[in-house]
Amino acid sequence: MKPFFSSLLLVLGLISGPVFASATNEAALADDPVAEKRLQELSKELRCLVCQNETIAGSNAELAVDLRREIRGMIRDGRSDREILEFMVTRYGDFVLYRPPVKGITLLLWVGPLALLLIGIIAMRSYLKRRSSQVASASRPLSADEARRAEALLKEMNDK
Repeated sequence: MKPFFSSLLLVLGLISGPVFASATNEAALADDPVAEKRLQELSKELRCLVCQNETIAGSNAELAVDLRREIRGMIRDGRSDREILEFMVTRYGDFVLYRPPVKGITLLLWVGPLALLLIGIIAMRSYLKRRSSQVASASRPLSADEARRAEALLKEMNDK
């Protein structure tokens, strides 16, 4: 049993090592508070390409850490926020922006959810109309001919 726990501790240590190392490394790079403020603002505008539903400011993915480090370097080099965002878009495409611009390629991102909602509403309305007409036709009384056929079938069943 003891070898199992020692192996488990070893594996946990190996897994958690890079997490602590990257956090320490990021803290060491945070020398300039003005640059860090700019980094935080820019990081809120960029999507984590690994998580996809988080900004790189809130992500601890290795790629997000690398992107923040890259942005810090560009800030130190004196690049403007616009230049940094353009660099990221050139490198990763419009998807890297948390709020992509409305243009031909990204139109589906903006209009897609609304289109799916409208299609769903139209389909539901059509289904409900069809269903209500089926219920209405099923609840009407039998005609004289239908009643005679039903009685004949019942008699036939009772005779067997």
